Amino acid sequence: MGLLKAWTCFASFGGPLVDTRIRFVQQFAGGARNRGMLAAEKPSPSPSFQLPIIPKGPVPASSRIQKHDKIGRKGRELAGLNDEQLERLAKLGSKAQKTARRDISHVVAFGGNGATTVSATMFFASKVGIPVFVTGGVGGVHRHAETTMDISSDLTELGKTPMAVISAGVKSILDIPRTLEYLETQGVTVAAYQSNDFPAFYSGNSGCKVPCRLDTPEQCARLIYANMKLGLGSGMLIAVPVPEEHVATGNIIESAIKKALEEAKVKNVAGNAATPFLLSRVNELTGGASLLANIALVKNNALIGARIAVALAELRRSLKNGQPRSAL
Repeated sequence: MGLLKAWTCFASFGGPLVDTRIRFVQQFAGGARNRGMLAAEKPSPSPSFQLPIIPKGPVPASSRIQKHDKIGRKGRELAGLNDEQLERLAKLGSKAQKTARRDISHVVAFGGNGATTVSATMFFASKVGIPVFVTGGVGGVHRHAETTMDISSDLTELGKTPMAVISAGVKSILDIPRTLEYLETQGVTVAAYQSNDFPAFYSGNSGCKVPCRLDTPEQCARLIYANMKLGLGSGMLIAVPVPEEHVATGNIIESAIKKALEEAKVKNVAGNAATPFLLSRVNELTGGASLLANIALVKNNALIGARIAVALAELRRSLKNGQPRSAL
């Protein structure tokens, strides 16, 4: 599955890739690179992104839409890429189209290369029964959305796709309070991992409280399982604060964000070009501090997400074997 060029990783634990009961999907540096996070870096599928997750033997495999060599053929579906294919993807860089749910049909129909956003990755992962998805941060309500109506499709996807998304919260270039209000309207369960505060991507605290706190992978697994069994049809956002040792100075980043937003307004940067521009400018203005924090949080999310996926698999096995672990 996975029709898009996204460094999206499907991982299985203790079994082949086809065992969808124990898989989770993880979005890595390729998608981030295409959205400006690693624009200054050498295009290479760095092993450091290809996986800090080793609990109980996860086996990574990436998915994409590969542009077909023959005219008139649609994009070829790939799952489980080798090193050569990953290298080819990395070199595409910004040539790959940023692909949200609305863009999927176009990219597939005309055989293009697309870098998936959270919404598109969720769509494909859910199609093959993957319940857990790890990314850096999700999109949200943009600042001044009351006049622009600029709201990420990540939020509506969370409202209609029953999947747990593990992230460092919402990108701090966005309007976090309004984003949380919108998620509530969409019926999305929002939780924070080992915290009562919703993280602001680079910072562990956005100033907003969460309605649900989860302290262990097992608690996360119980929440995901309950959502699945109840058939709510909506997703969950489990926000993981960036490790303290990698938190960039909040005031410096906030100042950089404000300046980047002003520049974007002057240059009339909007739509799907806004996020890559803002992330790239914030990185430049902070002298790379935001990039280091970004890489650290992606790795940390991957580790937490892997543990949650394992806990969910173990919970499902225990219930299948008749060991009561849940009221459901």
